[in-house]
Amino acid sequence: MHGIPRGLVFAIYYPALAAIGLPANLAVIVILSRRRCGLSGCIIYYLVSMAVTDLMLIVTAVILNRIAGIYFPSSFLFITPVCSLRLAFNFAAIDSSAWFTVAFTFDRFVAICCQKLKMKYCTEKMAVRVIGIVSALTCLKNVFVYFIYEPLYIINNIPWFCSAKLAFYTSPAWAAYDWMRPIVTPCLPFILILLLNILTVRHILVANRARRRLRVQNNGETQHDSEMEKRRKSIVLLFTISGTFILLYLLFIITIIYVRVAKIAYFSGSDDNEAKFVLEETGFMLLFLTSCVNPFIYAGTQSKIRDELKNGLKYPLRVFIQIFQS
Repeated sequence: MHGIPRGLVFAIYYPALAAIGLPANLAVIVILSRRRCGLSGCIIYYLVSMAVTDLMLIVTAVILNRIAGIYFPSSFLFITPVCSLRLAFNFAAIDSSAWFTVAFTFDRFVAICCQKLKMKYCTEKMAVRVIGIVSALTCLKNVFVYFIYEPLYIINNIPWFCSAKLAFYTSPAWAAYDWMRPIVTPCLPFILILLLNILTVRHILVANRARRRLRVQNNGETQHDSEMEKRRKSIVLLFTISGTFILLYLLFIITIIYVRVAKIAYFSGSDDNEAKFVLEETGFMLLFLTSCVNPFIYAGTQSKIRDELKNGLKYPLRVFIQIFQS
């Protein structure tokens, strides 16, 4: 961000993210809900849950937090109870987005690597249960965020802005909670997704070699493997989603580790820690970008989703033509 006012970067980046991410996630939710995309029911449930949390992340973290802070810094959104509620929703959305990605990655790991468990686990009923449990736990974890803050100012008996209470820094219980939060999200999801992908890739490589040898022995030559071709789209979708998560969350995790190891506060953006502030904000910018990228991953890897999207874009044009002709 050197040479460019960082306020200008934020003022352009976050509205652009919202303008792209909102309609993209809404379109994905509608398309997947119609169940015409050729994916199994449990995959659809996970993708819809991820799209809903991505939409929630854009609304709470990007629009009501970042954009409101830039363009409407004195609005009712910064009254302390509303501010505390926004922050709780922000963290809940980030947690849900990360853990739904873990749930989807684990579901595909079971489907690819654990054939005996696949029939019991990779079902719509199990997907609904997992999504419900993840949602409940992330809400329970982040409800405490609401009680961390107190007013920074009181003007005309109205509390404004959010400042962490002194007890947050002195109480052992709050200290434990503060250490637990980044471990649960995003560090643990990052490690789990990376590990599951390594195990999945290892299984695929071993299985491919075994299937190739078996087909050569049976037929005397290698032939087109319809079974692997059938699973290819699901595998590509898995690796693209989880790989993007790993790349976009990496800087955010590095920032958390740096803050914890160096035992310093998060950065305020003053001139004496410009580089540190840029590091932290860039991490958040990439994290929020995941909520905008996922719909394009779905469309890029699934031809039927692209077809549904094209039909959706053509529909208003057809209606307009019919009205014009009539």
